Amino acid sequence: MLKSKKLKIKNFDFDNLLTEDNNIFGLPFTADEADIIIIPVPWDATVSYGAGTSNAPEAVKRASLQLDLFDVEYAHAWKAGFYMEDTSAYWKNQNKQLRTLSENYINHISKGLKAEDAPEQMAALMRINKASAKLNTWLEKKAKEHLKNDKIVGVLGGEHSAPVGLINALAKKHNSFSILHIDAHADLRAGYEEFEFSHASIMHHALKNKSVEKLVQIGVRDMGFQEMERIKSEKGRVITHFWNAIKTAQFKGKTWHEQCREMLSDLTDKVYISLDIDGLEPSLCPHTGTPVPGGLSFDELTFLLQQLSVQKKKIIGFDLCEVAAGNDEWDANVGARILFRLCALAAVSNNRV
Repeated sequence: MLKSKKLKIKNFDFDNLLTEDNNIFGLPFTADEADIIIIPVPWDATVSYGAGTSNAPEAVKRASLQLDLFDVEYAHAWKAGFYMEDTSAYWKNQNKQLRTLSENYINHISKGLKAEDAPEQMAALMRINKASAKLNTWLEKKAKEHLKNDKIVGVLGGEHSAPVGLINALAKKHNSFSILHIDAHADLRAGYEEFEFSHASIMHHALKNKSVEKLVQIGVRDMGFQEMERIKSEKGRVITHFWNAIKTAQFKGKTWHEQCREMLSDLTDKVYISLDIDGLEPSLCPHTGTPVPGGLSFDELTFLLQQLSVQKKKIIGFDLCEVAAGNDEWDANVGARILFRLCALAAVSNNRV
């Protein structure tokens, strides 16, 4: 395998036009040869506003073929091998069925009606919750297999509930790590609209793992009172850098470099990155499910990620979620470029190149 990988690196002409016969970013590696494995999770069953992120894995893969692979900061990172698995037809079909039930259920409760007063809606809710738990178990098992083979695993969603299984798998492998959470939302709700594994609850479930020593959130600008109380109750385990505070400090003269250094210093040596694309300014993700004014620019994000290398953080896994996949390719284009940076950073931080 190693000989085959070296030969592919030597002969790969990444300046020529790439085709869809190649894998993510047009790279020629197999799953066995790649150090970075991306698991696509086509899931948006609990989305409460704008749907469509279940199609993001295929859209981001198509867009990734337009990227040039030379990167000033990570010139050789691609040689580690990035590989995205095929999208599960089973979970894609499950999501399609459950999304219809979810829309009917959300429409029902949005009228002020209770699910328990309508047997068909209660049945739909229970079915979605059961399927979400099953999805988590499936992903955890799949992630464990790759981790056992010394791979670095990332998830490409889908809504932001998609990576729960990966985080659980990493929590069983590592005694201690922290999460860098970039998002417009805190995602600390115990359950939203009675969905047990809601897109608004990912960090609530992540914190159930005792291995998660710190949760550092950057860019949050839309959250509920209960989430604020949850942050306070964690007594320093959750550190949230609100976007208004970040911008206020900038307006008063604090540089982004200074802010990044301070925010990232709260992380442990091992870091999991959870990136909801709505953490960025809406011009970069106009079709995401729950866009919020404000947010990081593309350059602010890439600099922030680069500073993780400066601080010698080891990236043990990552996810990119909530990228929309509509007729407009812009969201997927931005998503593909972010995904490349995440893969490259993971490879470099683990000395895979």
